[in-house]
Amino acid sequence: MSELDELLAQALSAVAQSADEQALESLRVHYLGRKGLFTAHLKKLGALPAEQRPAAGKSVNLAKQRLHDAINSRREALQKQSLEARLRAERIDVSLPGRRRATGGLHPVTITIERITAIFALAGYEVAEGPEIEDEYHNFEALNIPANHPARAMHDTFYVEPGTVLRTHTSPVQVRVMEQSEPPFRMICPGRVYRCDSDLTHTPMFHQVEGLLVDDSVTMAAMKGTIVSFLRNFFEQEVKVRFRPSYFPFTEPSAEVDMSCVSCGGVGCRICSGTGWLEVMGCGMVHPRVLEMSGVDPGRYTGFAFGLGVERLAMLRYRVGDLRMFFANDARFLEQFQ
Repeated sequence: MSELDELLAQALSAVAQSADEQALESLRVHYLGRKGLFTAHLKKLGALPAEQRPAAGKSVNLAKQRLHDAINSRREALQKQSLEARLRAERIDVSLPGRRRATGGLHPVTITIERITAIFALAGYEVAEGPEIEDEYHNFEALNIPANHPARAMHDTFYVEPGTVLRTHTSPVQVRVMEQSEPPFRMICPGRVYRCDSDLTHTPMFHQVEGLLVDDSVTMAAMKGTIVSFLRNFFEQEVKVRFRPSYFPFTEPSAEVDMSCVSCGGVGCRICSGTGWLEVMGCGMVHPRVLEMSGVDPGRYTGFAFGLGVERLAMLRYRVGDLRMFFANDARFLEQFQ
């Protein structure tokens, strides 16, 4: 019995000092398992006289029960300690403001289109839209682009089927509006356009905004004033603007529009290739033949048209060095425009 008392005292002490449930389970197996010390002690009862066995067996079972109760009690204490530690670690202050979900933002191209639209809306221009899959007549012939013009070749234009193309500009929208309405016209036509081109500064799909004004006695001076006013409002600075003679089948006379570099102020830098000037759009007086094919009397009405690339203006306004960044879906880039 003295050996049993020592074994129980040793086991109770070990249980009381156990640090975690894993250690406690090891002690249970060591003392109460099928090959444990108390099981071995029971096996020694066979060596006792018959009259002593019942009392000795009862003592061993009581010791085992006492140890079993101590193990359960210690397990509950350890579980309570673990729960309290976890609650402390995961404590939540309900008085703190909640975590807000990250809000999205408009794409820089969308922001630019909306800015362009808003500026021209102040001048009385309405927005007109049309199909992106266009027939050759409205995309080329109605705009005075002859059948042998290079722009109509398959290496420049996406053909859906013979006689049908992905529009190469938004000018067909202007033709459709003139066909269906009566002058005067004052509109801008934003939208996606498609051309077989892809490099650092070109993509097969890009965005254009083309404008048209047709009315009595419209002059080139009015066109120049409109474009200069738009560029200064868009870039929010007094940029210098110059018009260089050019050629477009649908306007005559035609001009390319340059403005002083918004990065260096016209001194010369990498962006403007050291010239101090940036080409931003094309423009011109609407060709009389275009008016005539659209059902507008060129003897009574005149007008001007212009076209600009949205990505081009967005790159200049936001100092974006690579056009492909607009289409890369890089969240780090897009989050800057929220």
